[in-house]
Amino acid sequence: MANQEARMAEKKAGMAEQACGAVSRPDGLGIQEAAATAPSAAPERPSRRSFLAGTGAAALAGALALPGRARAAAGADDAAAGDRAARVGNTGGSAAVQPVSPQNTAADTTSAHGAAARAALDISERQVAHIARLLPGCCAYSYDQYLRSGLMTMEDFIRMAVKLKVTAVDMTGYYFRSTHPAYLASLRHLAYKNGVAFSGAACGVRMVQARAAERRAALAQIRHWIDVTDQLGAPHLRVFAGRLPAGATEREAIGWVVEAMRAACDYAGARGIMVGIEDHSGITQRADVCLELMHRIGSPWAGINLDITHFLPAAGDRYRQIAECVPYATNTHIRDEFDDKEPIDMDRVWEIFVRGGFKGYTSVEYEKDLAHNEDPITGVPKLVALVRKLCARYSSV
Repeated sequence: MANQEARMAEKKAGMAEQACGAVSRPDGLGIQEAAATAPSAAPERPSRRSFLAGTGAAALAGALALPGRARAAAGADDAAAGDRAARVGNTGGSAAVQPVSPQNTAADTTSAHGAAARAALDISERQVAHIARLLPGCCAYSYDQYLRSGLMTMEDFIRMAVKLKVTAVDMTGYYFRSTHPAYLASLRHLAYKNGVAFSGAACGVRMVQARAAERRAALAQIRHWIDVTDQLGAPHLRVFAGRLPAGATEREAIGWVVEAMRAACDYAGARGIMVGIEDHSGITQRADVCLELMHRIGSPWAGINLDITHFLPAAGDRYRQIAECVPYATNTHIRDEFDDKEPIDMDRVWEIFVRGGFKGYTSVEYEKDLAHNEDPITGVPKLVALVRKLCARYSSV
């Protein structure tokens, strides 16, 4: 019985040797020849596992080139053993065959393209500073008389933006039915469904107050309107400084505004919202005061809501004052006459916007008494058409 089992084992070993005899080693010897020249031979034929460990990845590559039946005779664990051989490398003294990585090949073939892409995608602020990006918009205040009377709602105003072909609307807070979150959400949803952006919101709070308690109340109101702006999904809130109260000095007033704006900007910045102080009637009708405020506030979330019509001619050339404030402009409000009814050179203003690197909304803020008493129903579309024409002429979009 024992002799019969030994003969069968010898026969199987011979068959395996015939199946593997054609396998070439990296040194040019067949497996059988290599075994004959080896200094000593093991009493039993090595297993597939020890074969892989002994001859390395080069022998594996040759073995994997065999027909399926020969590979089966060499062992049933080719896949697992192949993975192990690739990790082990050459442990038998011959040169290792390095597997080709698809990732490395792709990296090599696209390295030149990758370098070009990196250069093309390296966009610094300096590279886009000269590119004008001026977008037409409209302020709700343009329809003041109709919004106050109830003949028009803020929902109507959002839909009017579609008819006017403006990119965005400035949501003046005077006309909100409430500041309840559900109402604000409904306005935001309506604007989105109509493809209208909110360039910002606006409140009538004035920070120049002689009494400390009134200044604290004003700051609380600004924070409330920052929350409203946030719920609308708008990026900007317009605020006022205000007129100088009796008995106060301009130095005092500027200090009050700096104090309130710093606190407001800290609150707004945590929500990603800019706070733009307008050059409106009061202490901010001079560019030098606006610039001092920006320097002293010192917040990246502070800016100037630049109304091109309000600067006082006594403070110097109004176009120069506009140009000085453009680098700090958040939004702009547009009419075609200064407060004293002198016509504005609109092309000159848009050229100032371009030279100053302004990117943002040029929002019509129509006032009937500054437009020859023409009704907003006809007057707003005319002014919007002019603004759209100017943006198309001077802007990249």
